[in-house]
Amino acid sequence: MLQAKELTRFYGDFKAVDNVSFSVDTGEIVGLLGPNGAGKTTVMKILTGYLEPDAGSVAFDGMDLSAQRLAVQSRLGYLPENLPVYGELTVVDYLDYAADLKGLAGNAKRDELLRAVGATDLAGRLSDAINTLSRGLRQRVGVAQAILGSPSLVILDEPTNGLDPEQTQHMRALIAEIAQDATVILSTHIMQEVDALCSRALIMRAGSLALDASLKEIQASGRLVLQTDWQDATPTLSALSGVINTQCRQLEADLMEYQLELQEEADGRVLQAQVSKAVIDSGNNLYALQQEKRDLETVFRQINEGGTPGEYRNAA
Repeated sequence: MLQAKELTRFYGDFKAVDNVSFSVDTGEIVGLLGPNGAGKTTVMKILTGYLEPDAGSVAFDGMDLSAQRLAVQSRLGYLPENLPVYGELTVVDYLDYAADLKGLAGNAKRDELLRAVGATDLAGRLSDAINTLSRGLRQRVGVAQAILGSPSLVILDEPTNGLDPEQTQHMRALIAEIAQDATVILSTHIMQEVDALCSRALIMRAGSLALDASLKEIQASGRLVLQTDWQDATPTLSALSGVINTQCRQLEADLMEYQLELQEEADGRVLQAQVSKAVIDSGNNLYALQQEKRDLETVFRQINEGGTPGEYRNAA
């Protein structure tokens, strides 16, 4: 299991990562999301040992990264967004070199090269120079070097960036296959990637962790939106079973909008009936009532627009 605790990192006076903590269990595929400048890449570099945090710690399977750097790094694979490859090398020469860097030798090295090449479908390209390959094939080479040595933690930064739809589907299938034997952290700006592959999302904003929730929690959460002329409905609506929080705003002089955040297990149809009855019993008019489902893209957008970490942890 990977555990990041209170990670903080400065670049000069700029705080790129601010007190970030999370853990990832064995076998999980976790999406690490955030806009440019949110701190995702810095967090990944800290997790790999490429950067040291100014504060906080990283542990993997009980090993502290700062104290046992080489032992931890021997068990992880990393695909940076822009893989530093040697374009003049052939695929097989590059992967052979990468295997040497990981300390592989003899039969173990041969077996791992065969496994990585087979998993990434590169057997027909081994003699090609890397600088002659398409973007998709270069990404496959990057993934192949990342999974050499059968790492138990694989960190992938924008693995489908620049790929066409067919290449993207192939990469998704490959990531799912990798996750059968390893924990995967996937950083991407494409929400569909997270929906297709991940069980959980970590969303960063301005260096902080704004949300840590399973996709099931995010997708199950929702709210009812009510428009009525009832001026003081908040106490009654908040008392309904299944309602977490009620927010209201005045749209017009005689028109109020109430947003009811629902518990994960709440039955939206039952609550709609209860809300309707409450409005009618109060003698006021019901102008609109609908249930909205929260999806990952909506949450991501709302966080980018300035939501607080606590607000969206509670919402999910």
